[in-house]
Amino acid sequence: MTIVSRRFISTDRRVREDRRFVAGSGRFVADIDLPGTLHVALVAAQHPAARIVAIDGAEALAMPGVIAVLDGQELSAATNPMMNGLDTPEVKRFPLAVGQNRYAGEWIAAVVAESRRLAEDAAEKVRVEVEPLGFVIDAEEAVSPHSLPVHPRHGSNVLLDRTFTWGAVEDDFSRSEERLSFRVTWGRSSTVPIETFGVIARWDPWSGILDVWASIQMPKYADQIARALKLPGNAVRVHYDVDVGGSYGVKRGIKQTVLAGYLARKLGRPVRLIEDRLENMRAGDAHGPERIFDVEAAFDRDGRVNSMRMRALDNAGAYAGRAPFQLGKPIGAIVGPYRIKSVEYRAMSVTTNKTVQEAVRGFGQSPTNYAIESMMDRVADHLGMDRLDLRRRNFIRADQFPYLIPSGSTYDSGDYHAVVEKVVAAAGYEALLAERDRLRGEGLCAGVGLAACLEPSGGNSSFEPLLNEKNRTSTWMESSRIIVDALGDVTVNIHTTSSGQGHETLAATVVGEVLEIDPDRIRVVRPDSLASLPGNSPVGSRMAVMLGGAASNAAKDLKRQMLAIAANRMKVPVGDLVYDGGDVIGPGGSRLGWSDIVEIAHRRFHELPPGASPGLTASFIQQVPTGVALPKDGKVQMYPCYSFEFHLVLLSFDPVLAKPEIRRYVIGHDCGTVINPHIVKGMTLGGIAHGIGAALLEEFVYDAEGQLMTQSFLDYLMPSTHEIPHVEIVHHCTPSPLTEFGQKGSGESGYLGAPAAISSAMQDAVAPWRVTLDRLPIRMSRVSDAIAAAQEEGATSQ
Repeated sequence: MTIVSRRFISTDRRVREDRRFVAGSGRFVADIDLPGTLHVALVAAQHPAARIVAIDGAEALAMPGVIAVLDGQELSAATNPMMNGLDTPEVKRFPLAVGQNRYAGEWIAAVVAESRRLAEDAAEKVRVEVEPLGFVIDAEEAVSPHSLPVHPRHGSNVLLDRTFTWGAVEDDFSRSEERLSFRVTWGRSSTVPIETFGVIARWDPWSGILDVWASIQMPKYADQIARALKLPGNAVRVHYDVDVGGSYGVKRGIKQTVLAGYLARKLGRPVRLIEDRLENMRAGDAHGPERIFDVEAAFDRDGRVNSMRMRALDNAGAYAGRAPFQLGKPIGAIVGPYRIKSVEYRAMSVTTNKTVQEAVRGFGQSPTNYAIESMMDRVADHLGMDRLDLRRRNFIRADQFPYLIPSGSTYDSGDYHAVVEKVVAAAGYEALLAERDRLRGEGLCAGVGLAACLEPSGGNSSFEPLLNEKNRTSTWMESSRIIVDALGDVTVNIHTTSSGQGHETLAATVVGEVLEIDPDRIRVVRPDSLASLPGNSPVGSRMAVMLGGAASNAAKDLKRQMLAIAANRMKVPVGDLVYDGGDVIGPGGSRLGWSDIVEIAHRRFHELPPGASPGLTASFIQQVPTGVALPKDGKVQMYPCYSFEFHLVLLSFDPVLAKPEIRRYVIGHDCGTVINPHIVKGMTLGGIAHGIGAALLEEFVYDAEGQLMTQSFLDYLMPSTHEIPHVEIVHHCTPSPLTEFGQKGSGESGYLGAPAAISSAMQDAVAPWRVTLDRLPIRMSRVSDAIAAAQEEGATSQ
């Protein structure tokens, strides 16, 4: 393998964003204080489904400082429905309920006042008369043709029911020596960032522009606001110089922004809507997948897995949104890192009377990884094989890349065996098993867990036309612009918000690498949406690939311009020149410095090459590598790059107290060339913490009456420093042949395998009692009860 020497990429450089955050100088929505700002509080529905008979805001409006009370009828009459991902025109969604509400907590009315405190007090005075309706909260019940419809005009609760067959599934099943089937369930959880969603909207009637400041992580955000508010696209200006206090997918914010934008235009004053925690958790459109997997595997007695059938039934909540697409992304890695020859995949999404589900870290990949890894563990158990040996036997080999999987996507590169061997060596796999057995000998439940998972990265949108034939999108571009001013200083423009993934560091590093100048000399700025080139925001682990590609290609163009200027000045061919640290060296050692080239570009037009424009600036719009075609025959080239991670975990717990302790956590991670090691480490550690929460603690739970029971952090449990162990990271680098520096994505790393690994360890811990765990999060009270029941049954049988 060729060793590439680089100046700044992969070096131990500080993350430039950290300085302002540590100093308390971040700029969040709550920090923006516009003169005359009004504040919004929401009136929430009390029933999971009810017809709205009347809304009386008179008492609220009589209170001092209260400006307006808005209901769904008025808002819907003035706006378009928010966009659905699928072709479901009768599943209409507006920011406020229209005619009826469809989940407990849904926003029915908005109260606007001079302060948030006054708005909250007034919201309690709004009188809402309703007639409760029947409801459905269970996905299996909702899919039945006899179920109560959440949207009667749609005709059923089914948003998506699509079966894909890739390869000779029937033949592979009939030829296989063994088969097994099982069901596992992924519970509804989310990312629950420290900052709830916030937005400020200001309408200027003289310019005809709606200015928006929001804590967003949302593709096509400005476009969707304009569509909903019936405005021209260039009448919405989104300010990207706003920091986001955590997101990982959930900061979509369309309904909040449409609501605030409408009120700002109506009232002629800036309007601020910042959710409180209750508004966010029960109605912020920020819940994640709630998915039932029915899996059947066909395999031989030597451990070779030949085929898989999978049905994934997802509870999307009350409206369509983008939730069904979370069943689409996993198609691009439907066999994980394994050489499974054929797959049948049935993707089903249904509406229920629960809070709306939106995009969450991994966009549906982590639940699917959990199902695939559960399958590998169960096959190993069925055959009496070591779980690690079974995986080794089924891994795609390094010499098989690029590797085409049955669903039509090609994995770019990888060496899964090498990563696993590094982790096994670092952790001491045999010693880990021996320690597990020692702990068992002391009366503890102890288990070793494994998970080998892929992280599709590069953020294509090809799952959209795959699941919705009316969607013809075939690009999901990202862009960057570089300007060298007359003093020779470099400014890089990036066209998205700061979502905590270090985009400023990324852009400065790759531009510095190409131009061979210190990244600390490069300023990175974020123009507003009207001054920006096209982009699609930091989702889908795409920014290292896409923004990194755009910035580096723009820098290459800038370098070409500088070489052309030097060649014209030196009267030699460009091919005779060498670019060196910003200077250009000609034949015989003659040198033209950076400042000299800048001087010519900005002030000496007569010395520029024929046809050249004055100044030094370059732009590049990056298309997704391999993202050039629409789906065909149910197959699609999904994401261009595939990172790999392998988790190895040892945990234990007392069978009575049942409080798990993670004693060892080792992860091997390969995301190709690492742009900045600190950012990748932070992503990985944060993702593992998130995954531990999803596996053991976090869940939005509803009771039989359709009420959300986990509406605060007293009930929705998140991991703390007490639950997160020391994590050992083992690095490996298999560069991607498709990207500028060989980089792949890492924004979703850790989370994509941690839940599967924790589940594997827990299953191993209860294996002596033949207890089966088939649901996340794993409730330790149920585990303790199951062990006690197994012990009692064993004592009775003896």
